[in-house]
Amino acid sequence: METRPYVSWKLIGNFMTDAFKAVGVPEEDAKLCADVLMESDRRGIESHGVNRFKPIYIDRINIGIQKPVTQIELIKETPTTAVFDAHDGMGMVVSHHAMQTAIDKAKKYGMGMTAVRNSTHYGIAGYYATMATKEGMIGITGTNARPSIAPTYGVENMLGTNPLTIGLPTDEEFPFVLDCATSITQRGKIEYFARNGKDTPAGMVIGKNGEALTDSEQILVDLTTGDAALAPLGGIGSELAGYKGYGYATVVEVLSAALQAGSYMKMLTGIDNGKRVPYHLGHFFIAIDTEAFVGRESFKKTCGDILRALRASAKAPGHDRIYTAGELEYEKWLERRDKGVPVGESVQKELIEVRDALKLPYKFPFEN
Repeated sequence: METRPYVSWKLIGNFMTDAFKAVGVPEEDAKLCADVLMESDRRGIESHGVNRFKPIYIDRINIGIQKPVTQIELIKETPTTAVFDAHDGMGMVVSHHAMQTAIDKAKKYGMGMTAVRNSTHYGIAGYYATMATKEGMIGITGTNARPSIAPTYGVENMLGTNPLTIGLPTDEEFPFVLDCATSITQRGKIEYFARNGKDTPAGMVIGKNGEALTDSEQILVDLTTGDAALAPLGGIGSELAGYKGYGYATVVEVLSAALQAGSYMKMLTGIDNGKRVPYHLGHFFIAIDTEAFVGRESFKKTCGDILRALRASAKAPGHDRIYTAGELEYEKWLERRDKGVPVGESVQKELIEVRDALKLPYKFPFEN
């Protein structure tokens, strides 16, 4: 049972929008950035929601490694492709523009793909894939990130958590959206464990001597210093096929960097000679119009039939349901739609800190 206090969507959305505006983000961009963060919490993916509002966005703007005004430069364009430079602006803003460009091209030519360089953290990847599914299209996106994953049989953090995210439109109330890191867990989940005083399960993080690490707070330190690395999907070593996650993480790294001649791996640490610097992340976005194949309604029905057949298949003992990607997130939204976002004690303190620093006229329901 949820014990954390809830903050209404309207209140948290207005607050984050006004806070973004107060640090220099234009109003429409501020609304978009707040919406991307809330969408993560709507889906129950708290590793990328309101809890990252201050440390990943407000703090980075304040220390000067992320620009509040996003200057999007078109580097190259063809009828079906485009490359953009974000110039260290808001990752959500350039990503929304890049996916919308891919969608617009797909409407005209059946498929569209764009790439972005010199960007920053773009929030929940599923937000952009869902932009395509709302149009009856297949949406695909990926991004590189500061190095966290060790290659199989290695202990050095080389690759980012690098999600490969795919959204498929269906004839159901919600799309199929597979949105997950190519590591067995992501840095944001370990941040969540640390905030809540929980250990990281053994097998997710490897130390320099090859041992499994579990102290969440120490792991966050060791990831930064290079003394720890996340294991790829499958886990440490190859017995559970960790090489598969390693391979997919590499694919995302290449597509996020090579298509736009951008930065990669150790170039993305955010630190240069001991100083904090911009991350220069890269993203890619693909939109595929199902109408260009057998028609959108036909695709949606077949996709829905496949998902319903999976859910209806034989269950393991002790389990009465099988889920498909996006289903749990949809149910979480139904649960939270009228309640708002639950906010733990550490995030409460951060919201109050931002409010007071920016002198914003808000009072939260968790305050006495």
